Amino acid sequence: MALSTRARRSEATRGPGVTIYDQPAAGTVAHRLRALLTALLGDPLPIRIELWDGSAMGPRHGTGALRVRSRDALRRLVWAPDELGLSRAYVAGELDIEGDVLEVLTALRDAVDLTPRLALSLAPRAVAAARATGALGRPLPPPPEEARPRGVRHSKERDAEVVRHHYDVGNDFYRLVLGPSMTYSCARFEHEDASLEDAQAAKHEVVCHKLGLPERPGARLLDMGCGWGSLALHAATHHGAEVVGITLSAEQAALARQRVDEAGLGEHVEIRVQDYRDLGDERFDAISSIGMFEHVGRRKMAEYFSILRDRLHPRGRLLNHAISSVGGSRLPRRSFTGRYVFPDGELLDVGEVALAMEGAGFEVRDVESLREHYPRTLRAWVGNLESHWDDAVRLVGEARARIWRLYMAGSAVGFEDGGISVHQVLGVVPEPDGTSGMPRTRDGWARSEA
Repeated sequence: MALSTRARRSEATRGPGVTIYDQPAAGTVAHRLRALLTALLGDPLPIRIELWDGSAMGPRHGTGALRVRSRDALRRLVWAPDELGLSRAYVAGELDIEGDVLEVLTALRDAVDLTPRLALSLAPRAVAAARATGALGRPLPPPPEEARPRGVRHSKERDAEVVRHHYDVGNDFYRLVLGPSMTYSCARFEHEDASLEDAQAAKHEVVCHKLGLPERPGARLLDMGCGWGSLALHAATHHGAEVVGITLSAEQAALARQRVDEAGLGEHVEIRVQDYRDLGDERFDAISSIGMFEHVGRRKMAEYFSILRDRLHPRGRLLNHAISSVGGSRLPRRSFTGRYVFPDGELLDVGEVALAMEGAGFEVRDVESLREHYPRTLRAWVGNLESHWDDAVRLVGEARARIWRLYMAGSAVGFEDGGISVHQVLGVVPEPDGTSGMPRTRDGWARSEA
């Protein structure tokens, strides 16, 4: 690195126990971007910023760094001076995160608030910085992994398209990330030393107990958004349930059917590629909806619960397990998650969910938050991905591997600080005389070993 581009150390910040900040030398890219970076992240910077010419600014030893590998990252910010511009640069590999990704995201969360007003104020600074560094130019095409679903929001066709965008990226990739449990929802860590696989099995067992399956061998269970069939296999193996699992992902269904056949449960578990709106007049004793409700949306919520209510026999139970947000929120179209991970996704308020269930004829009997369990689940998934990074890139490409790393780490931060939560809401369809068939207390399902 040439002397002219080497960052200078601030004399005022030397000393034992004092953070040393690198100050950019005149003429470097870091110096030319200083006004933009401090406007975006604050002064002093919470993390180290390293630029494509080798210059840097911010704390020398800290939680990690943002590495801007190309001036194209700045060009994207000129044309989209908000989260979308930063997201495109990250997915394209023009912007990278060095160090512990969760610690870096936590530091950025505490420093950055990309509200529309701030984004508007950043635009002139971004243009000036781009002009000073030779980054001005026509807008770059978005990375091909960016989703732009077509048609009416939450129509059957569009829902199928966005589900395929997220789930049809390769079963081998998901096996690498999720581990042997092949379960893509919040685990339940009942013991401090529980493994991810133990915690997922515990979650499946508690779901089965909440639905009353142990007391009703042969009960007919509908598993909505069945994924790769893990809950269906558990319910059939341990509780003798007759299970119909539905998903909109053909790749998920193919592996789920293979797992059912390998377990010798073909007569007890059926996996379908089917929309919940196409169930017809089938009836079930219990319904589990684990991690698919986020795709339903507020506008379709009443219809969703009404359909499920009509599919249940009297005394039938529904367990709705979903990520929630106080007040409810759509994932913004210009956000990283809304554009690259869960297009059309909506996180609804658990209070609204309970009211909608009651409006459809359910009696709500239990609400449980698993918020503290989800960061641990996500950290395990991030660890799996990072420890098998080369394999992940080989399977799905670097861009998509980067998407999953950022989204899982960012979600962990959101659950840890309470910005989002996850709830299981249990409802029952009482008999006309009010008989519910529910146990008197929670003791029957409070712990998976009950």
